[in-house]
Amino acid sequence: MKEVRVRFAPSPTGPLHIGGVRTALYNYLFARKHNGKCILRIEDTDQTRFIPGAEEYIIESLTWCGIKFDEGVHVGGPYGPYRQSERKNIYRSYAEDLVNRGFAYYAFDTPEELETIRKQYESEKKVFQYDQTTRLSLSNSLSLPETLVKQKLASNVPYVIRFKVPENREIILSDLIRGEVRVQSNILDDKVLFKSDGLPTYHLANIVDDHLMKISHVIRGEEWLPSLPLHYLLYEAFGWIETMPLFAHLPLILKPDGKGKLSKRDGDKGGFPVFPCNWKSPDGEHYLGFREWGFFPEAFINMLALLGWNPGTEQEILSEKELIEQFDLGKVNKSGARFDPEKAKWLNQQYLRKKCDEELADILKSKLQQKGLVADSSYLIEIIRVLKDRVVFVDDFLIQGDYFFTPPAIYDEPVVQKKVDKNLLLTIKDALFTELNQLNFNNEQEIDEALHRFATNNRVPAGGVMIPLRIALVGTTKGPQLATIMKLLGKKETIQRITNFLEYLFAN
Repeated sequence: MKEVRVRFAPSPTGPLHIGGVRTALYNYLFARKHNGKCILRIEDTDQTRFIPGAEEYIIESLTWCGIKFDEGVHVGGPYGPYRQSERKNIYRSYAEDLVNRGFAYYAFDTPEELETIRKQYESEKKVFQYDQTTRLSLSNSLSLPETLVKQKLASNVPYVIRFKVPENREIILSDLIRGEVRVQSNILDDKVLFKSDGLPTYHLANIVDDHLMKISHVIRGEEWLPSLPLHYLLYEAFGWIETMPLFAHLPLILKPDGKGKLSKRDGDKGGFPVFPCNWKSPDGEHYLGFREWGFFPEAFINMLALLGWNPGTEQEILSEKELIEQFDLGKVNKSGARFDPEKAKWLNQQYLRKKCDEELADILKSKLQQKGLVADSSYLIEIIRVLKDRVVFVDDFLIQGDYFFTPPAIYDEPVVQKKVDKNLLLTIKDALFTELNQLNFNNEQEIDEALHRFATNNRVPAGGVMIPLRIALVGTTKGPQLATIMKLLGKKETIQRITNFLEYLFAN
């Protein structure tokens, strides 16, 4: 096999969908598996769709994912520049070469003229296509006299350069995932290769750049599969068939119900992200990212890797090293992969449980500081050990265990009304404070035994004591064992919260 060189080539037209991230990941895994190079190229020739900040977002997102590039717009390399708008002087000569050798032609039709023709076809319930059946009736260098063509060019009449698709050809293509693909050339249109604004279209720039950058494999989404016949014909026209890369077209990522391509609307509707990181659009719209949702990057790429590929085993938790070792394009599915947000969360939970408590404590401490709260690492580690099996994201420690950091600001009034006996508490409160003041808060078992003993000695149901205490400490009836909460909060804080609750209770 020749040196493996793959590229991820997004357009800066908005946030990077997880389908794009998966494409970048598969390119990265393939390159690392074969000791090759992975390149990031920005394809920004369509200036009408350019979104400020999108390129920076792409780089930030891929960096967060841990996808490292050997060459690219942000790291440089021997085949730069890696931003197509900075390579625009390269493409015209290739387009002109195709015209000179009869593989392409100048087309002078204005957008208005083409729109008029399309409407005429629509009125006749037909679909217009600029192809072998129509090209000679339109305004181009194939249909016009040579002198008129030269005159138009000399007068700087706007034109595009279109590829001249050969007639009556069966194009036989090979895809590493889908196998042999056969296409009749007569169904193809004469795509624009070079636009009137002096920039190439995706089709020309893509082929030229892949050739000049010595790309060995093109791994991209299946939405580009219909373009493969044109790209093959372009390689053939340029005389580059011998060095043409091998192609692999990845399946779509589908909605959770499996019906159609996953979109940001599905994320909005289902309450989950479809972008790697938070994105704020130029018009002020905010979209949630997996990073901000609470995903670890290693869990995120593990999840993405399994959307359309599997190692052929039951193993679902794979490190980056294992992904690289086991990745094989031959094991990529042809059919779409359904995104399951619950399975995604489960994966993140597995990674969270594997992390050491000290690492989680450092992350949690940073999050607390952002909220203006301070806690010792030893205290955080104890909380983590109590809640670790209950949470999915690090933020869940703060959400589910909020009472460990701040006393309840409100109490669950319906629960208070239903489960708290004010008269009983009024009778036992003094004895309860005496019991708590005498109690050692260092041992959960001793706390639990003392509370049950207190209930027995005072001839009251255990729940009559336990439930009000839990509400006093937590605000409701949630949380781990009451004795665990009391031990972690400590005697002083526990007694203060009970005092606060009783004041609230008897004031209402």
